Amino acid sequence: METSEKTPLSHLGRKISRIRELRGMKQEALAAELGISQQAISKLEQSAEIEDSTLEKVAKVLGVNSEAIKNYTDEAMITFINNFHDHSSNQGQQIGSNNVCNFNPLDELIKALNANKELYERLLASEQEKISILKTK
Repeated sequence: METSEKTPLSHLGRKISRIRELRGMKQEALAAELGISQQAISKLEQSAEIEDSTLEKVAKVLGVNSEAIKNYTDEAMITFINNFHDHSSNQGQQIGSNNVCNFNPLDELIKALNANKELYERLLASEQEKISILKTK
């Protein structure tokens, strides 16, 4: 039971597929950018584990870093998109305006993950400092 729950979280091929779909890219286009066949991309997207060098190449073509692929979850993306939609002030009322939206949800997700990592590292350093103080007493 436990392994079936962990599999989707670490299946890098599925994550690549989802990010590729979010980017509006077909397997053929990704394959052409990487210089491999569409069948190779299909096989890659079915693989749970992917070598770091291959992951870096795919991430570069998709316009993200490898950490974004490793940390991607559908739940976080759906929540992020729903929150963005719910707080949108436009709602289609400004027809004919020259507003251009250059919003990339993956970039925002990466920023949030990096901020979370930084906070965790500071908390860890603080806890280690507390432990060293307690050991000296």
